[in-house]
Amino acid sequence: MPDFQGRGVIASYSHQNRQTSTSMSLNRNAVFMGVLSRYWKMFRIHPASEKVGYQTDGITLAHEFLEQLLLKSDHSPSCKESFETLLLSYLKAQNAQIDLQTRALAGLCLRCAVSEPILRACQRIERLFGGGHSFKYRDLLPFVLNDDGQHLIILDDNQKTQFIFQEDGSLKPNTFPFFSVEILQSFQADHPTKMSLKNWVYFKTKQHPDIKKFLSDYGFKKISDWALLNRTRSKQLEPLSTRDRLLVEAFHQVYRRDRRQQSKGAKKCPDPSSEQLQEILSRLQKHEVIISSEEQLFKDLKQVAKQLRQYEVWSNRECLEVYNKDKNQYEIRSDLQQEYKPKIEIEHQEIVEFLHQKLRAILSQAIQKEVQHKIQQLKKSRKYAEKASQFIPGLQLYYNQGMSLKEIAPVLGMTSWDQTRRILNPGELLSKIRTMTVQNLLEEVLKKAQEMGLTSIPPKPDYLNTIIQAIEAFADQEVFQNASEEMRTGKNRSFKSIYAEYLRAYLSQLI
Repeated sequence: MPDFQGRGVIASYSHQNRQTSTSMSLNRNAVFMGVLSRYWKMFRIHPASEKVGYQTDGITLAHEFLEQLLLKSDHSPSCKESFETLLLSYLKAQNAQIDLQTRALAGLCLRCAVSEPILRACQRIERLFGGGHSFKYRDLLPFVLNDDGQHLIILDDNQKTQFIFQEDGSLKPNTFPFFSVEILQSFQADHPTKMSLKNWVYFKTKQHPDIKKFLSDYGFKKISDWALLNRTRSKQLEPLSTRDRLLVEAFHQVYRRDRRQQSKGAKKCPDPSSEQLQEILSRLQKHEVIISSEEQLFKDLKQVAKQLRQYEVWSNRECLEVYNKDKNQYEIRSDLQQEYKPKIEIEHQEIVEFLHQKLRAILSQAIQKEVQHKIQQLKKSRKYAEKASQFIPGLQLYYNQGMSLKEIAPVLGMTSWDQTRRILNPGELLSKIRTMTVQNLLEEVLKKAQEMGLTSIPPKPDYLNTIIQAIEAFADQEVFQNASEEMRTGKNRSFKSIYAEYLRAYLSQLI
């Protein structure tokens, strides 16, 4: 990275901005900067504020940079997405002509923008797990709200290392990396899942290693799939399909029986043995549930565990059970047993269960519609009409055999990788299927919410926005995040996601 006079440049830049800003219309400036305040106001830890644990401060350099940026561009506060995209492009040096100073200042604005969602994520984690007894969101802030806005940060060319501008103009690695910058480092605006920056902040915050460790210290430790299945009660099976309930019941008959026969000192639930899997398969056959192999049964059981985990996040608000080694069973945390009352939000729980019931059917429908739509598009295209018949075989080579587009091109007689990409474009297909899935889920949820008297028709904008964000996060977690990660894998890729499984099933029907 080239050297430059960091603080000297910043001081000069600030002086020029002050001169320029005085020539702006005060009314226009006040309106614009008010709308864009999320880019120049930062939420920071403030221990003296005992009730809330944080304070909001205006960051002068970010404020001045925004004023100058508005003067030089056509961006207005109403163009929120394009404005955010502009700042991200500056931070990540997508334009080689952007200097280090502009990159650092754009990053400072974005660090302000993610500070509030970080705080809100901590508050949401408290609502989910704190229960008013064990911890407060203020206890989580030191792990993730560690950016004070006092330093300008530059990312290296690989977007992995944080550098600080020093007063003498040199750069040095930031030995205490800011979590806000880590979020921006990993965020991809053009990701196939189209996850918003705010949703990405929540996802990264709840996955922060220190927060996960903190929650485990309070009894919220993520147990293994087999322990979760083993302890599942009949109430938790209600949201599952009939087939999945039979899977769990057969698992209980075999795995629970063997666990009871083990020594009381055995804590960890091991993977089911081959003998156990075979016995489970035999029991399932009596209920006309046919599964082709032990390996497939293993996968199906883990998929059911994933659904149960989602149920547990939303239903066990007051506490999670902990393992009692003396009794060889799971129990409610002792410090909450006297005060514990089941306060499950029935409406919220019902919506979550409803989402699980609808997701796969809607995903299957979206795959069918978008695949057929793509085929019709190709058939109508003057340039690619003759290649329309290659669309299905091409996707099969991609998802069944893990071949790259470059490898697929000669197999299907295409002229280049670029032509193969334009015809198949699995990333675009994934994005469109995600959009249709989210839209159809939203329609179903709004109908359900109206039936339950939870919303009016049309729904209020704030309610609608909240529901959309929740459905997007749910669909990404259950389906599209894994699907997109598979696509980014290099050589020796394999597609094992739910999305790939459903797509392959539909393609085989067409063949």
